[in-house]
Amino acid sequence: MKTGLSKKQKATNIYFNEADGMIEVCTYNTALKNRLTVYAAKYPSECRLIDNDENGCLTFEIKKGRLSFKLTAPYSEKRRKAASDLAKLNTDNLKRK
Repeated sequence: MKTGLSKKQKATNIYFNEADGMIEVCTYNTALKNRLTVYAAKYPSECRLIDNDENGCLTFEIKKGRLSFKLTAPYSEKRRKAASDLAKLNTDNLKRK
């Protein structure tokens, strides 16, 4: 029998409204949880852990203005090819020594 949550159920949810000064982030994403945990420890007046559901989801409360979204334009075919060619030239950086 399968236990636990599926990847589809492991969502990151971000809640905020115009009235409150705080943003709530609920996430299963390990990298994001680690970043938020370090940030909360370093800046407790800006961010704090408010819930741990014991199923792998952590919920943080962060002051507005501290969390941002970066929108990037899609790469042109020329830029995508240039990045691919550069990566192919530098495959030695990926090999373990």
